[in-house]
Amino acid sequence: MIPENELVSVLQQPDRAGVYHLPQRGAEAITHAARELDFPVLRVDLSGCADKGDFLARVAAGLKFPDWFGQNWDALADCLADMAWLPADGYVIILEHADRFRVAAEADFIAALETFDDAARERAADGIPVWIFVGLTANGIVHLRTL
Repeated sequence: MIPENELVSVLQQPDRAGVYHLPQRGAEAITHAARELDFPVLRVDLSGCADKGDFLARVAAGLKFPDWFGQNWDALADCLADMAWLPADGYVIILEHADRFRVAAEADFIAALETFDDAARERAADGIPVWIFVGLTANGIVHLRTL
């Protein structure tokens, strides 16, 4: 993981933002750096989550999506592309305890990561960093980068 004193600088870089493995004991340092930048830190507890519907409902609640959220991948992409209800210069999203979702619904887990990564790239083009950190006990997940 990047040293804590460098995290603030890294989190400001939209071109580096995207989907990352949440480093063990890294959530506190990431949260602290994000708060220094006045970026909202949005946490989603995925403990026991085993399917797409439950995942989308938890994400909608954790990210404070508007009532019109449609509970599908396209609606997730739309909400991530324009977070007008929560304006900020950057965002940190922490998906905690994602192991069960990854194992129980692997295709949906991958679709979720791809949707988040696409949104991060889209927002980076506007100069807004969107960081997604996924808490897993497993390492080496192809779709997840490491800091």
